[in-house]
Amino acid sequence: MQLYYTKGTISVAVALALLEAGLDHTLTRVNFATAEQTQDAYLRVNSKGRVPALALDDGTVLTETGALLEYVAACAPEAGLVPQDPASAGHMRSVMYYLASTMHVAHAHKMRGIRWADQQSSHDDMTAKVPQTMTDCATYVEAECLRGDYVCGDAFSLADAYLFVVCNWLEGDNVNVAAFPKITAFMNRMEARESVKTARANDLL
Repeated sequence: MQLYYTKGTISVAVALALLEAGLDHTLTRVNFATAEQTQDAYLRVNSKGRVPALALDDGTVLTETGALLEYVAACAPEAGLVPQDPASAGHMRSVMYYLASTMHVAHAHKMRGIRWADQQSSHDDMTAKVPQTMTDCATYVEAECLRGDYVCGDAFSLADAYLFVVCNWLEGDNVNVAAFPKITAFMNRMEARESVKTARANDLL
């Protein structure tokens, strides 16, 4: 399978999951700096013009981070990326959906204001709000999402790959990460994982 990604974006969560699952894959970088995601060649892969996109061997293309993570887990059940306990699996997914619907959106207000408004003053206002909204999100993650070393306790799950990438944005969004000891410990723990080391070595992060 072939993963289309952009450095530092949420697409890297799928790359981490592929590494954790031990699945063979290739990586194709989409250059946002040259707006490659808006050009015909990539739009034929993903008409939404966003990453990630995962092209399967039969030509099928899957999109949306959560769906791709679930696909990876289903392809490698032996990797245990989804908890067997239904309640824990539900918590994992609730965290992933929160990241997708709330925290990622809050972050995007900094540089993607054009999605929601036309006036530059509106864009400026959204950008100015990002440190507060992302701090609020980090407060929620600290209190409600991390239930141990990882999202679901002692075991790594899909939500951890997702959360790690999103929390990598906090410092750039002017959030005082040191004020969140659980997040800080989680990020340090993730940095020690081979998947993250490999991603950094390959300039994905």
